[in-house]
Amino acid sequence: MVQDLVLDARTDSAKSWAWWLYVAHAVSFLFTLGLFSFIPLILNYVKRPETAGTFVHSHHGWQIRSFWWYFVWMAIGWVLFATIIGILFAWIIWVGAWVWKAYRLIRGFLALNNNEPV
Repeated sequence: MVQDLVLDARTDSAKSWAWWLYVAHAVSFLFTLGLFSFIPLILNYVKRPETAGTFVHSHHGWQIRSFWWYFVWMAIGWVLFATIIGILFAWIIWVGAWVWKAYRLIRGFLALNNNEPV
């Protein structure tokens, strides 16, 4: 019984951390297009081992993968932007990456609030 109470407190604390990291990723995403998302990313890597065995663990992985895939697509957009022919394609990739990242943040946030893994 006491172990369940401790586990619940640990999960609640981990959930709170994940919630704030979603907020930090979203703020960075909205105001700097993700430029400062490396800060919550570092915290995701630090806090993820503490959540092993809980549904929150999947949220850290979700945020980490979201960051890196967004980074890759933004970098591809910049490479295309560097060529005159690729400017239109760069904008298409950037808009697509932005919509995808927004979806990932919203879906993850909603799942976390429902105590579900992603």
